[in-house]
Amino acid sequence: MKTFHCDACDALAFFENVRCMTCSESLAFVPAVMDICTVRPNDQSAEPGQFTSGDEKVSGQVFRPCRNAADHEICNWVLAADDPHEYCESCRLTRTIPDLSVPGNLQLLQKMETAKRRLTFTLMSLGLPVFGKDVDPVRGQVYEFKVDLSAEGGEPVLTGHDEGVITMNLAEADDAERERRRQKLNEPYRTLIGHFRHEVGHYYWDLLVQESKWSEACRAMFGDEREDYEEALKKHYENGAPADWPNNFVSSYATMHPWEDWAETWAHYLHIVDTLETAAACGFALMPSRVNEPSLSLIDEDEPSASVFDVMIDRWIALTYALNSLNRSLGHPDAYPFVLTPPVIEKLRFVHDVIADAATSNGQHGEVIETLEEAATA
Repeated sequence: MKTFHCDACDALAFFENVRCMTCSESLAFVPAVMDICTVRPNDQSAEPGQFTSGDEKVSGQVFRPCRNAADHEICNWVLAADDPHEYCESCRLTRTIPDLSVPGNLQLLQKMETAKRRLTFTLMSLGLPVFGKDVDPVRGQVYEFKVDLSAEGGEPVLTGHDEGVITMNLAEADDAERERRRQKLNEPYRTLIGHFRHEVGHYYWDLLVQESKWSEACRAMFGDEREDYEEALKKHYENGAPADWPNNFVSSYATMHPWEDWAETWAHYLHIVDTLETAAACGFALMPSRVNEPSLSLIDEDEPSASVFDVMIDRWIALTYALNSLNRSLGHPDAYPFVLTPPVIEKLRFVHDVIADAATSNGQHGEVIETLEEAATA
């Protein structure tokens, strides 16, 4: 994710900020310009709760807060004053929320929506189509955040995807509960944003790959998705992953079924592009000591023909080496506990090609892809 600045004092701001910590100006995210902007009450309007901004990018425009900001203070995105929707572009993708009268649920919902806004920002930055079932009941995406009541005799809630409906167990927003599940399932990595990235990968497989020009190539790369899913799931949990899975898959769960291999690879692609953009925006210059070591070297500046994807992978390997080394120096587990083998890299390349093609077809190029292209030709 790129860095943000207060347009009043130029201080750094986080994506979630509602106020500048330096000059105390109110801040909000404006999707139309994909940026954090200052907002001030619109004194010229008879309508209460409307804002204008001192940011020249949106000079003269009038905004109002997302209803989730007005009602629950859990959103910092705004809408155009004349937008017919009550909720912002991210919040209106949510269809089901938990009972907020139950203590703790509002805080967990806030974590869910915060992670979803980060995901939505990345999808929009990549130039991918982002629309809800209110726009297209068949092809749109929608989120349902539910409480697992199985301990009380109710139905369990399984995080998953089904025809554009992404269901998230609210417990995944509880750090302690998520860590308990991570250890129980012997997973090296389990995060809330990781769940969102994985499940939306299933959605984009339906939207971009199924019965498209990519379908046969996808089967050749990931396997035949027509394989019985329930049988594959049963087999995976009875027998586990093959012993040699690290040679060809990014995670053991990816071995379960071609759909899961795609979704896991998609999630890792989003991990890569978002983290690399953040590192670049923060001015990181990765200079590994052993520059002649292929696994650590950055892109060769004498090779201008290198593809955007090749630049990404070279810099990602260098960045994760640094991140993991820093974590180990502090006594923490690896920040990115995965190994990208050549077969996994080719799967990531396939996801990259599908996304780039979708952005072009969507009439966009994608800010993230543009940033990476600039790096490739630097």
